[in-house]
Amino acid sequence: MDNFELRALRPAETAEMEALLTREGLRRDARLDYSAGIFASARLVATGSCAGNTLRCLAVDRDFQGAGLLRQLVWHLTNVQYRRGNFHLFLYTKPAAAHFFQDLGFTEIARDSDVVFLENQKRGFSAYLHQLAQESGPPAPADEPTGALVMNANPFTLGHQYLADQAAACCGTVHLFVVSEDVSVFPASDRMELVRAGTAHLKNLVYHQTGHYLISRATFPSYFLPDSTAAVCAQARLDAAVFCRIASALHRERRYLGTEPLSRTTALYNQALLAVLPPNGVTCLEIPRLMQGKTPVSASAVRQALKDGRWNAVEQMVPASTLSYLRSAQGALAVECLSDQKEVRHD
Repeated sequence: MDNFELRALRPAETAEMEALLTREGLRRDARLDYSAGIFASARLVATGSCAGNTLRCLAVDRDFQGAGLLRQLVWHLTNVQYRRGNFHLFLYTKPAAAHFFQDLGFTEIARDSDVVFLENQKRGFSAYLHQLAQESGPPAPADEPTGALVMNANPFTLGHQYLADQAAACCGTVHLFVVSEDVSVFPASDRMELVRAGTAHLKNLVYHQTGHYLISRATFPSYFLPDSTAAVCAQARLDAAVFCRIASALHRERRYLGTEPLSRTTALYNQALLAVLPPNGVTCLEIPRLMQGKTPVSASAVRQALKDGRWNAVEQMVPASTLSYLRSAQGALAVECLSDQKEVRHD
């Protein structure tokens, strides 16, 4: 590091960081919580950042590539994360750069043509697969169809319940994954309990958390994809690649999706899954969305009704267990948060 200075970036240096990222074909992520840079004669020649338990926005000026700056930057950011208590770290990179991070101890989880997803624990994903196997119990008989659902349930609605009912009626066992990142209005632990309560009548469900591996929206790196459409499709393809590994390990053959007439993001997500899963041996089935008259039942619609104080509409879209929670002191905290948000629907 002779003649180089590595330190935290100052607020006034944000524009310089953005310029370097732009030159290297990246964009500054809006959710960064720490950024560092390497300077040569007061010129920013490398930068990298943290957001939650991820490393992101890593870039080295092309004039200084090959000087070992990326290694120094990753070590620095990793130490920052360790001091925060974050020991399981994730990053995304372009396929051409993946080998650099593998040389630094990161292990590939999944990839597509645009993005490679890596973690710093060699057996992190295999440990997750082992956990899923333990939760699942003995394998289902070979002639018994098995299915899977992945839902956020923010909050759990009659639409979610209908989708679970349909899948459970067609399969001997259905593995229901609930998004476990705590970035939704309703806390992850509450959402899992709402799912369990709303599907308690179904005796062939096995419940799982997604962990860091499926639909990790808080950590997905839109910063090196050209637009939001590309970001959603790339994330869906990565999720599909991860899910294919899960399906292979646990002998699942079907994934169920609810049709999406309202959310552009979810519709793009479904399209990508429908394109990727079948060629990899996983049947992908779209179930028509439950309707209330001419209106699709959705968590977005429930959140909007809660924000507007339209409890009669809420009662028509959620099971009794969810309604009881929403009227409780615990649920009231989340409902109060909704009233402070400008936008509670997905685009």
